[in-house]
Amino acid sequence: MFDIGFWELVVIGVVALVVLGPERLPVAIRTASHWIRLIRSTANSVKTELEQELKLQELHNDLKKAEQLQMNNLSPELQESIEQLKAAAQSVNRPYQPQQEAQNEIRPPRPEPVAQAEPVAPVAPAVQLTAVPPVNSQRESEPVSESAGKGEVKP
Repeated sequence: MFDIGFWELVVIGVVALVVLGPERLPVAIRTASHWIRLIRSTANSVKTELEQELKLQELHNDLKKAEQLQMNNLSPELQESIEQLKAAAQSVNRPYQPQQEAQNEIRPPRPEPVAQAEPVAPVAPAVQLTAVPPVNSQRESEPVSESAGKGEVKP
């Protein structure tokens, strides 16, 4: 597509090394490879979506042809397309059938009687809490130095 040879890549690498330097070159290569991977994955997803849409359109056209021929004297290709459509329709319906049967079997649970709790009388505290006065120590009366304010402990 671009027809870039080995020597062209070597020249690009040397120029990138000179411009970016050895510290930033690995980061630039990782970033470029990330973007290239992202672009490739996006292109691949678009490609697969287009292929699926084209296949769906082809099946739709085959179904219209079959309807026009009223399902009589169909070519093997049209017959195969109709069989694929029938199989797809059955596969879509299968996952929902067990769920519908399970929903029919599920019954709401019976409510259990709830025991009524008797009110409890408040209990008086066993110990009376009082405020404790602060203890005076030598350390509180000493002036705080700058180093002590920074998290250092003065002996």
